[in-house]
Amino acid sequence: MRATLLLPLMLLAGCAAGPTKSVAPISDAALNTLYARIDAATARFDTAVARYEQGDAAAAATEFGAARAELRQIADECLEQSGCDVRRVLAAQDALLLRQGRYLVGATEDADPVNGNGDLVGEGGSPVLLVLPQSARTVAMLNGTDLAKVIELNEPVKAAMEEWLTWMRPQLLDTWENYQYMRHRMFPEYEKTGLPEALLFGIMAKESGGRVHAVSRAGAAGPLQFMPATGARFGLNRGGSFDLRFDPAESTRANAAYLNERFAELNGNLALALAAYNGGEGRIARLSNKGAKDFWSPQVFNALPAETREYVPMVLAAAWLFLHPERYNLSFAQYDASPVSITLKQEMSINELSVCIGQHGNPRGWFRHLRNLNARWEAGRRLPVGTELELPAAALEAYLRQCQDGPMLAMSRELHDARPPVAPSVASRATGGGSYTIRKGDSLHGIAHRHGCTVQGLANTNGIRAPKYLIKPGQRLSLSGCSRR
Repeated sequence: MRATLLLPLMLLAGCAAGPTKSVAPISDAALNTLYARIDAATARFDTAVARYEQGDAAAAATEFGAARAELRQIADECLEQSGCDVRRVLAAQDALLLRQGRYLVGATEDADPVNGNGDLVGEGGSPVLLVLPQSARTVAMLNGTDLAKVIELNEPVKAAMEEWLTWMRPQLLDTWENYQYMRHRMFPEYEKTGLPEALLFGIMAKESGGRVHAVSRAGAAGPLQFMPATGARFGLNRGGSFDLRFDPAESTRANAAYLNERFAELNGNLALALAAYNGGEGRIARLSNKGAKDFWSPQVFNALPAETREYVPMVLAAAWLFLHPERYNLSFAQYDASPVSITLKQEMSINELSVCIGQHGNPRGWFRHLRNLNARWEAGRRLPVGTELELPAAALEAYLRQCQDGPMLAMSRELHDARPPVAPSVASRATGGGSYTIRKGDSLHGIAHRHGCTVQGLANTNGIRAPKYLIKPGQRLSLSGCSRR
């Protein structure tokens, strides 16, 4: 009996595409009204299905016919007005055909088939989602709507996918690996507020690549790159001496709160919310008339800085690839990312811990994950006995075997204590008998090593806050307490 739905809907493919009669520019209000009509026409699918489920096939056919007539009328109007994207009408027709096909074969309305428990089933499901314990709806739904239906696969997003799949593929894979080891800290914060995991991944891939201590030249910091003022608005200034922008869980909580605040302000528009995250909420609210205009409309898109015009498609493309890697010859590795807690039996820095554990359980080593999981501690600082650290369970065996005692522990200590000699050219740059003027390319860690002092000591002397240790060329540092050997 479902076959009775097929013929009326197939007629949608016959959308008129004749030559334009004029190129009259369309106003913003008229454009928004027209796009709203597209949404209303496609929504008739749900009405038709309801009529059919009630046993009224004739009424269902009537709804499909009305949708067809409305979309044809919209296409004719769109072709006659400059600034109207007729591809939206064609996309609406394609979506209806796809939804009808899913309905006829008994699939759900989600991007990938799910069973009654909300879990992905079948060979068409994303392998990323299949290996995750949460349900597909938790991972891929945005405010009750399938994220794959929210993301518009237009030319900018497709171009961004090519970027991710070519020269930026290593960053995408690094983000995936880094995220797996922090997922237990980050995803629960999104889950609480109903935001999709794919969106979190997309933002982090673009912002930091999953490096917790990333700091931009503009001063944005952390895995999700909060500016100081915005971070303070969302409670990331409550960490005392530790900047909570570097905390994976806290920064994710703030990110989710920020996005939901933007959704409420911008008519639930995902692209606009992302643009606000990157380009400033005031600007986006003003340009879009608080969500009345879409991000892709020329009046909004063309008025934005190049960084924001590039940022939004890149985030959306990364989120899409997270959901559908198999479609693009993309493979995300699986990791045993379960965490364990250890208590140091002797003084040890994260650097020393990384060296003595080595590559056991991870061919790329564990430094990045140890840093991300223990963001409060400076990597080169020896931590006192009794300090609790978190490390991946896959690294525990090597820690117990090699970092309690023995040659690997001794070697890591020897390397950590090594100080290179200060070259004459470097020594000559130290002025005033106990100061150093920072040059381009310097880091506080490198300066401390060259002058025989600890990073923490040098930072404390000069009032530089951990863990970001921001310095700038031309700044003069006091070398009090350094050996300068």
